Amino acid sequence: MTARTIAVISAGLSKPSSTRMLADRLGESVADQLRLDGDDVEVKVVELRDLAQDITNNLLTGFPSAALADAVETVRASDGLVAVTPIFSASYSGLFKSFFDVIEPDALRSLPVLLAATGGTARHSLAIDFAMRPLFSYLHATVASTGVFAATDDWGASDDGVATLPDRIAKAATEFAGLIRVSTRSKDIIDPWALPPL
Repeated sequence: MTARTIAVISAGLSKPSSTRMLADRLGESVADQLRLDGDDVEVKVVELRDLAQDITNNLLTGFPSAALADAVETVRASDGLVAVTPIFSASYSGLFKSFFDVIEPDALRSLPVLLAATGGTARHSLAIDFAMRPLFSYLHATVASTGVFAATDDWGASDDGVATLPDRIAKAATEFAGLIRVSTRSKDIIDPWALPPL
């Protein structure tokens, strides 16, 4: 049995939010896929809404609060990351970007990442590929080829021959679980909060 931890970042601004709902469903689906192999899986959700002030203070001072440091460590020490943001003005939210701005870039090197987003209409779905994917490529993460976008209408049933949201979640989770299984990412990563050597 392999013990695995999946970190889930939700950048939704409201409570409840469709972003958090998508994050929870993806986290559960990935965990279910990994448990098929007998893995012991823990899903840890980080709500960025609760850390907004801490993230701002870190950007201004360079020092994280205990809660923000814990959130960063949750991501850094995970076996895989599910990153979900609402789409505003055709890109990820400022809160989402600010959180990843305070993480040491090498902390995500080779980390398997599943990208997902929510928005009012399907017009925003390409933001996963032209906004989110370049960000995580820059951070040297291993990004799953399939992302999941959920528009408002996706939360209902679909009878028009288009894959439903649960179908897309299951497909992405299966692919992502496979990526985690073959990952050779080392847990021996430099502490992102450590001071550089003199």
